[in-house]
Amino acid sequence: MTQTSESVTWLTQAAYDQLKAELDYLSGPARTEIAMKIAAAREEGDLRENGGYHAAKEEQGKQELRVRQLTQLLENAKVGTAPTTAEGEVAPGMLVTIAFDGDEDDTLEFLLASREYASDDFETYSPQSPLGAGVLGKKVGEDAQYELPNGKKATVKVMAVKPFNG
Repeated sequence: MTQTSESVTWLTQAAYDQLKAELDYLSGPARTEIAMKIAAAREEGDLRENGGYHAAKEEQGKQELRVRQLTQLLENAKVGTAPTTAEGEVAPGMLVTIAFDGDEDDTLEFLLASREYASDDFETYSPQSPLGAGVLGKKVGEDAQYELPNGKKATVKVMAVKPFNG
C-alpha cells in the first residue's frame, strides 16, 4: 500500500523519538496512574457527586485520545528529510508568506506543518487545514483559494517560501 504525501508526516529522528517516548509513557505508566486515581475516587463513595472520580475519568478520556492521535501519527510517519520540492514550491516544513487578496501590505508568514512542529515564533497551519491545503503545491507568485468557515472563498497570493530550520 502506498501512502500519499498528504497522509505522511515527515519527522526528524529526534521528533519521532520524543513522540514515541510520550506514547510509551501514556500507554504504560500514565495508564496505571489514572487507573489508581479512579480506583481511589471510587472508594470515596457515591459516584454521582464525586468530583474527583469525574475529573479522573475526564483525564483518562483525554489521555486515551492523545494515545490514539500519537499512534496514528507515528504509523503514518516517515523519519528523515521530506522529499525535495521545486524551488519556491509550498510543501510541509516550509515557512510560507502569503498576501491576502493580493495586498502586499496584508501578509501572513506561517509554518506549514503538523502541530507537533508548532513553533512559538510562527503560526503553524496543518497541510490538511483549509489554508494549508489551498497553498500546498503552489509556487511563489501563484494565487491560491481556500474556503472560509462561513463557506465563502478567500484568495491569497504566495509571496515567499523557504525551508524551516527550527
